[in-house]
Order: sequence, then structure tokens, then C-alpha cells
Amino acid sequence: MSSIKKLVGQTAIYGGTTILARLLNYLLVPIHTYIFGTSQYGVVGELYAWVSLFNVILTYGMETAFFNFSRLEGKKEKCYSTAVVSLLVTSLLFAVICTVFSAPIAQLLKYGSHPEYITWLAIIISIDALTSITFAKLRHEMRAFRFAFVKITNILVNILLNLFFLILCPYLLQQNIAVELVNRIYSPEIGVGYIFIANLAASVVTILLLLPDILKGRFAFSWGLWKEMIHYAFPLLILGLAGIVNETMDRIMLKWLSPEDIAQSQVGIYSACYKISILMTIVIQAFKYAAEPFFFSKAKESDAKEVYAIVMKYFVLFCSVMFAGIMLYMDIVQFFVGAEFRVGIGVVPILLLANMFLGIFYNLSIWYKLTGQTKFGAYIALIGATITLILNYLLIPVMGYMGSAWTTFICYFVMMVLSYWWGQKHYRVDYSVARICLYIVSAVAIYGISRIIPIEYVSSVTLKDMKPLEQFVNYCGIASVQLRLLVNTCLFLIYVGVLVMIERKNFRLDIQK
Repeated sequence: MSSIKKLVGQTAIYGGTTILARLLNYLLVPIHTYIFGTSQYGVVGELYAWVSLFNVILTYGMETAFFNFSRLEGKKEKCYSTAVVSLLVTSLLFAVICTVFSAPIAQLLKYGSHPEYITWLAIIISIDALTSITFAKLRHEMRAFRFAFVKITNILVNILLNLFFLILCPYLLQQNIAVELVNRIYSPEIGVGYIFIANLAASVVTILLLLPDILKGRFAFSWGLWKEMIHYAFPLLILGLAGIVNETMDRIMLKWLSPEDIAQSQVGIYSACYKISILMTIVIQAFKYAAEPFFFSKAKESDAKEVYAIVMKYFVLFCSVMFAGIMLYMDIVQFFVGAEFRVGIGVVPILLLANMFLGIFYNLSIWYKLTGQTKFGAYIALIGATITLILNYLLIPVMGYMGSAWTTFICYFVMMVLSYWWGQKHYRVDYSVARICLYIVSAVAIYGISRIIPIEYVSSVTLKDMKPLEQFVNYCGIASVQLRLLVNTCLFLIYVGVLVMIERKNFRLDIQK
């Protein structure tokens, strides 16, 4: 099987799993935003930003270190057991400290009446950190179906418990059904806390499912190997930490830099609309799961650089089509969040492009991982984090959450450019830069064209002068929004058709690489 076909196959499994899991989880967004107000949902947005931050700290680059050192002859099992022991110790220590000091931590974050949030989230973070290396091993062994089963089970447990606590239990109480039983397991006062409880239960189920894989084999901690892995992983920790600052610090800073009376609401609106751009993030994460081990395994082959360039081209092509598709159908997509949250819908195109740049950066990052110059990854991420902190500090007081969106855009764009620039000096790959830029610019252009077409004018004025067409429109019940969707569908099909014509000659050759 060709390398590209193999990557496509792995991406299909990891990607299919990730997309299915994220889409199922994505269905929680309308549930949460239709049940809770902007301020309540802001609690979820902020605390999960902290969760993402500490997930990076608690895994400290061990996944990539495992992939790198497992390439050495006979080192895979020793690498795995060393990483598991290391993560087990640090995760347990973190969980204990956060549980003991949950009250002062909650007070510091202005959730003094809910110290239980800190305990629940600390356990979630610890379990996620410990299981991360086992998921990495499954990826390394290409046990994609096992990986998929555990991931989907986690999401299903999370979703079912959300539905149970947030919809079924309130409905049973409202209908006066099994009131005594429901009151034993459900309390309306917990509110958004049930989102964290459902996540905690899902994490516990995940580690139970992975126990056979975690305990398989002989546990042996190698101090010398651990020091080598940490030396390799530390720049990646800085990279990951700076990266997660870029990804999550906007929500944290929004709370602290916005006027106090609207701060939590601003976080809630931004967090909900950020979730709409998650479709781009899903593709990036799915690709990253499959691509990282693929890139490492391909490195020694003579056509490696050519394959990397081809992968980049099709990655950007697919992301550009996604951008156009999401934005052209925004009149439908917007209903995934509650009405209160839709005032922030303007951040979506900015964040979609920002996440595309982040995906390109992940593609480019292979150069410093393969050459062992991970310090450059740390430099780039630190520059990005600096941009994030400075621009959020300057723009949030002026522009609110729009300032955060533009900060994310600028940050990821700069990181992408820097990685390309340095990468071409140290590990030159002849990427199709002109073609890639064409894909991105054309996607933005097709969206821009859709916005400048005066649909409302056409539907309310011009159609009155065109009786046959007016009759057709009235017969089909096409209002201005529906007419816009019809026009946008035509634009989208034209856009995709042009891309297919451009690439169809190359595709057959590229897929054989």
C-alpha cells in the first residue's frame, strides 16, 4: 500500500472516530446554550480553558517523546513503562494537591461557593494525563479500532449523562414522575456542575477500559531513559504550554479584562461561538493523530519530503473547502447555539481561518521534530504566547471578544510563517505555496461574494418585476434566507467544481506516493 493511501486509511479511522466523537459531543453545545444563560455557560468555558492548560502541563510532552524513542531497537516497551510510571506519579500528586486545596483555589478563581468544581476537574485532568500515553501506544501500534472504541465510549457516556441530568431528570420532576427516586440522584442547584460530573464519569470509564492495556507487560522505570525523554520533551512542553495559552487564554483573560457586570457573559458568548469553529479543529486533530506517527515512520524514505509537500497541499485544500462550506451555510449553522449567544457569530470566520493556520503549522512542525531541534518549536510557541497575551490585553478592553478572535488569528498566522521560514532553512520541503495560497484566498473570496450579493433586495424588489419567477418563489416558499442558501449552494458547488478540475490530473499521481 502506498504511503499516502496508508495515511488516508489511518486518518479515516482516527479521523472518523474523532469526527464522530466530536460531532456527538458537539450536540451538547445547543443543549447547554439553550438550557443555560450566557453567564452560566461562561463558567463552563472558563474552567475548561484551565483544564486544557493543565492537560498540557500534566502530560509534559511524553506522547511525542514516546513516539521518538520507540523508534530505537527494543526500546518501545521500556519507553512505555517509563512514561506510564512518570505520568502516574505526577497525576496522583496533582489530584491530591488540588483536592486538599480546592477551597482556596476556588476562592482565587471567584468560585468560592463551588470548591467541588476544582476537585472534579483535577481528577479529570489527572486521568486524562495518565491515559494519554496509552492512547499514544495504541496509535503507535496502529490499533486504530481499539483507539476508536475507547474514545467513542467516553463520548457516549458523557453525552448520555448530560442528557440524563440536564433533560430527563428535570422533565421527570416537571411531570411529577418518580419524584422520590429522582430527588435522590438529582439536585437542580448543581446546575452546570452536572456537565463536570458527566465528564468525570466518562473519564473513569475510559481508564477502566484502558486498564488491560496499561497493565500489560512488565513495569520497569528506567531513570536514564526518563532523563533522555524529558530532555527531548521539555521544549515540547514549552511548545504545548505556549500553544494552549494561545488556544485558551483568551477566555480566561476575557473574564478578567471585561467589565465585571458582563465578564462572565462575554466568556459564555465567545465560548459558544468558538465551538462553531470546532469543525475545523476536528479535522486538524484527526489529521494530527494519524500524521504524527506517519511522518516519523516515513522520515527515512527517499521520497519523504515530496510526500510531506503533497500531504500539506491536500490538507489545505480540504480545510479551505470546509471553511467555504461552514460560512456559506452559516444561516443554518448558527442555530447550534442559543439565541442569546448568536450576537457573537462574527468571530466564526476569523477563528476558522485561525484554526486553518494552526493546522498548517502542525504540518510544518515536522521539520524540528525530525531534526531534533525542538527548541525552535518552543521559540515559535513562546512568540505566539507573547502575541496572545499582549494583544488580548490591548484589544479585549476595546473590542471585547472580537479582540480575542483577531488575536487568535494574528497569533497562528505569525506562528505558521515563522515555522515555514525556519523550516526551509533547516529541513527544506518544496511546498506548493502558490497553490496553497490560492486555495485559502479563493475560499475567503467565495464567502465574500456570497455576502455582497444583495439577496434581500433581489427577493423583495426585483422578484416583483419578474412575475413568473415571483410565482415560482412564492410557490416554493423561498424567503430571503432560503434564497441566500440556494445562491450559496450554487457558489459552493462552483467552488468545489473548480478545485476538482485543478487537481484531478495530479490526484492520481499523488495518491501513489
